[in-house]
Amino acid sequence: MDVEVSTLKKLPGIELLHLDEHIVIVSKPSGLLVHRGWGRDSDVALFRVRDALGAQVDPVHRLDRGTSGALMFSRTKVCTPLLAKAFEDGRIHKTYVALVRGQFAKDYVRIEYDIPRTEDGPRVHAVTDVRLLGRSPTERCSLVEAKPETGRLHQIRRHLRHLSHPLIGDVAHGDGRVNRHYREHWNLHRLALHASNLRFVHPITGEMISVDAPIPMDLAAPFEALGFPSTIYAPDK
Repeated sequence: MDVEVSTLKKLPGIELLHLDEHIVIVSKPSGLLVHRGWGRDSDVALFRVRDALGAQVDPVHRLDRGTSGALMFSRTKVCTPLLAKAFEDGRIHKTYVALVRGQFAKDYVRIEYDIPRTEDGPRVHAVTDVRLLGRSPTERCSLVEAKPETGRLHQIRRHLRHLSHPLIGDVAHGDGRVNRHYREHWNLHRLALHASNLRFVHPITGEMISVDAPIPMDLAAPFEALGFPSTIYAPDK
């Protein structure tokens, strides 16, 4: 028996974005792992969604622990390989909002830079489109929209570092001094990367699905203070 939408909405720390017979999409908070395969945490997004639905779900893509936003799970065995293949083929379109160091010089840049598929693997082709949303009037930072065409490990983080515009709050690929500055002066205590939209053709129904994940307050408040009102990054209606 299907779960009522209100049941999942009441689950602490996770927000329902889309629910149908085959797919559930939630908004993952920063700091939460997708599943235990990447750590020993007893509280992960998969467990929260599974427990709310009362049935097993399968992760079909990943978000880093520090990244918040739209996260998809499959609810049926027939849908799981179809979604996984759609992600692999780039048929599920992902949009991210990111705060980066420095004043972005161009309104748009297409990054084609090979990066490892896995942590110790060989470098493979990777492509990300980046569009400027705004430059801060108070700090040397910029808000950008990133759309990865491929799905490599830490792709957006590595590509933005390649441009010499690392993500604020990125302890692996960013600048520790800069990260401390934003923690102390702007109350930004997390990776400044948010998966804001998933758009795809439903593999079972053929329906076009577009799901927006609102920017959480732990990003929205620092963004506002830095001169980036929600009208800059709000989805087009």
